[in-house]
Amino acid sequence: MTEVMIGGTGTALINILFLAILFVVALAIARLRSLFAIVMLSGVYSLVSAAWYILVDAVDVGFTEAAVGAGMSTAVLLGAMLLTARTAKPEKPLKRIGPFIVCLVTGVMLIYGSIDLPALGDATSPANAGVGLTYLQINWFDTGVPNVVTSVLASYRGFDTLGETAVVFTAGLAVALLLGFGERSLAETLRKQPKAAPRPAASNTDGGAA
Repeated sequence: MTEVMIGGTGTALINILFLAILFVVALAIARLRSLFAIVMLSGVYSLVSAAWYILVDAVDVGFTEAAVGAGMSTAVLLGAMLLTARTAKPEKPLKRIGPFIVCLVTGVMLIYGSIDLPALGDATSPANAGVGLTYLQINWFDTGVPNVVTSVLASYRGFDTLGETAVVFTAGLAVALLLGFGERSLAETLRKQPKAAPRPAASNTDGGAA
């Protein structure tokens, strides 16, 4: 019993640590003005989120966050940054009140909605009853994979997962082609072009300039 309590306390402390890191990174993103630093910290935020998802046994969400959030989204944002300025324009303090209120109300609604959620590992929860219980019983004998979520995504609905992966890859490739990776902003592109030579002034019949 003591070992179970120690293990539960350690898991809770790790969860608090990950959430604290996410909170600090989010504050840093909100305060920075360098777009490159914001994109890099966004990738860090997604990577820490993926690690936290795996810690709470949401392996499928963790892999998706690592691939799409920390991977493809970071690459796309870096490509988009090449077509715009490197520093965000400063905003007036009053303009931040609206987004802050929206985030605050959304957070309160999410917390209120999570009050009635079943506890982690609750045997009577909908996820552990019905078809979910069937998968728990037959998963190991069918696939030999201990993680039920992994076996469902890679075996039972493998073609669906393959289709989702193809859709995400196609969308990322389309965005990359639209952005034109490797190009700079239009102003910088025009600045690199050689300037046209000045046209010679027309002369009149007596040799003077027109």
